[in-house]
Amino acid sequence: MILSDALRYDAAVAGMGYLGHLVETRGASLYKVIGELPSMSRPMYETVHTGLPVSEHGVVSNAVVRRSTKANVFQSAVQAGRTTAAAAYYWFSELYNRAPYDPIDDREVDDESLLIQHGRFYTQDDYPDLELFRTGGALVRKFEPDYLLLHPMGMDYMGETYGADSSQYRNRAIFQDMWLATLVAEWVERGYNILVTGDHGINADKLHGGTTPEVREVPLYLVRPIIQGKGDTGEILSQLQIAPTVCKLLGVPIPESMQAPPVV
Repeated sequence: MILSDALRYDAAVAGMGYLGHLVETRGASLYKVIGELPSMSRPMYETVHTGLPVSEHGVVSNAVVRRSTKANVFQSAVQAGRTTAAAAYYWFSELYNRAPYDPIDDREVDDESLLIQHGRFYTQDDYPDLELFRTGGALVRKFEPDYLLLHPMGMDYMGETYGADSSQYRNRAIFQDMWLATLVAEWVERGYNILVTGDHGINADKLHGGTTPEVREVPLYLVRPIIQGKGDTGEILSQLQIAPTVCKLLGVPIPESMQAPPVV
């Protein structure tokens, strides 16, 4: 899963040409996802991985610093004997490995007892997306994880610095797509299902957290090996459907708490 922070639906469709090509040729399926509320980062990281709204998982704001207390994708994968990995912002380490985050001990982990067994975490919002993607590529080649999360922060950083109407924000989607292209092609050859989505969007005022379409509508691209995509489906999904979809694609039991239907 590539969870691109603050990737709006319209920015993705307009700027992500390689993924758009896959959609046009039915190498991928495209859906519009309506994000949960509040449209903030840490609450949505937890929603994407538990399939629960914030009123149920309890991570109600970015200020809630603790491990997840609900059944989640990483937990389901590890319990089923699968291997997990992530190249992501350190809040993921706090949610699924250890809290609070230790910038020395927790920056790089390879520990089968953890929910994110192979983790590479960063703390700076302007951490380069290209380096993040290359780290993810290295994790695939070294560990062949069953579930890999890649979490680039570039869209969020550009949106919060320049606003969603800026060339900096729009162009970041083009660059992310360009950097992902060769990796996606390799991962499909390796037999991976690939999901590209966002946690929330961002508005022209350089903010997110509210209820408008600009901050709630995000894409979901689904690329599957061998199985033909559906192109631009025109379908609207709930963000609560992502976690059970990942579990189903992994072939692991879907926790009872994940009540939304999987996409596939």
